[in-house]
This record gives sequence, C-alpha cells and structure tokens, in this order.
Amino acid sequence: MKRSMITLAFAAFAVSGWAHAAGTVSSAGVATNSVQTQQWSPTRSSIAPKTRAAVRLELVQAERDGQLAYLNRTLYRGGM
Repeated sequence: MKRSMITLAFAAFAVSGWAHAAGTVSSAGVATNSVQTQQWSPTRSSIAPKTRAAVRLELVQAERDGQLAYLNRTLYRGGM
C-alpha cells in the first residue's frame, strides 16, 4: 500500500513539473515561457540596525505628532 502511494506521488510530482516547465505556445507557434521573476535586493541602509537613541527619538517624535494616539484610537482600540 505504501509503495503504491509513494509511486503515485512521485508520478504526480514528475507530471506537474513537466507541465509547469512547458510554458505557452504563441500564435506564431513558438513556445514561450511566460514566467517572470523579480529579485529584491535590499539597500545597505535598510539592513543597518538602529541605535537605541534613534529608536527613542522616533518614539518621541511619534508621540508629539499624534501618530501613537491615532494608532491607539484606530488600530489598537486602546486609550492613552
């Protein structure tokens, strides 16, 4: 029983791989692959960690701007 299930699973994976790799055929009869890949490359500034002072400064600015009060009212449904 297990052997037949493993064989069936292997066959399904093999067939689905072929179907995925086949691509599409254009009106001119030429096979084209319509898969487009995009790769994200982070910038150096987005990787750099923030210092405690920078995070604290952002927190103070958010409190002064009213951003924290707005988030508490709308998103978190809490009160300050």
